[in-house]
Amino acid sequence: MRQVVLDTETTGLDIANDHRIIEIAGVELVNRKLTKNSYQIYLNPERAVGQSFKIHGLTDDFLSDKPLFKDVYQDFLNFIKDSELLIHNAEFDIGFLNHELKLADLDIKIEDYVSKITDTLSIAREKHPGQRNSLEVLTDRYQITGYDRSYHGALIDSEILADVYLAMTGGQRDLGFDDNASKDFHSKFENDSSNNLNLIKIQVSEDDNNLHNRYLSSLKIDHGNN
Repeated sequence: MRQVVLDTETTGLDIANDHRIIEIAGVELVNRKLTKNSYQIYLNPERAVGQSFKIHGLTDDFLSDKPLFKDVYQDFLNFIKDSELLIHNAEFDIGFLNHELKLADLDIKIEDYVSKITDTLSIAREKHPGQRNSLEVLTDRYQITGYDRSYHGALIDSEILADVYLAMTGGQRDLGFDDNASKDFHSKFENDSSNNLNLIKIQVSEDDNNLHNRYLSSLKIDHGNN
């Protein structure tokens, strides 16, 4: 089972006000185990980042020489192809991604490329009804540590979300062993002569055996043979 935990950073919250994506990132889970396969890219939004700089720390100058979405979208689609996307507040990110595809004059949608889209915010609301379930709150609730969160970033947020998702849904189940590997290990252990143990055998004497039997008989008498 291949899943991609995805996040984006944008210049704002509203597509209608011409806000655009400035970063896309994702990390890969295979059989609920994080792999070293990831995707991350900064994009030139063709507009000013405005007040969103306070959230992500990305400046207009930094983004000015970055590629346009329409020039790099294929690599991104190849990365997510046939996977299950895991996104916190999926409607927001998918809305922005599909808007970028539309601006690039592409008659396709993210939904066409993936097997499933799962909103981890919905999972969190089911597990913790009536509570706040932002990624920040969930990070504290599930004691996810080891990340510098001075600024929001799509890559670090996708890594954190992967840890949160695994914690919310039962932890990392697959430790990398398959059935054949397990069988090979047990077969090797059983057949390897170096694994023979020198066991100390203690012979029970006839007197000890008789004493034991008499003790058992006394228990039956004391308890009425019950």
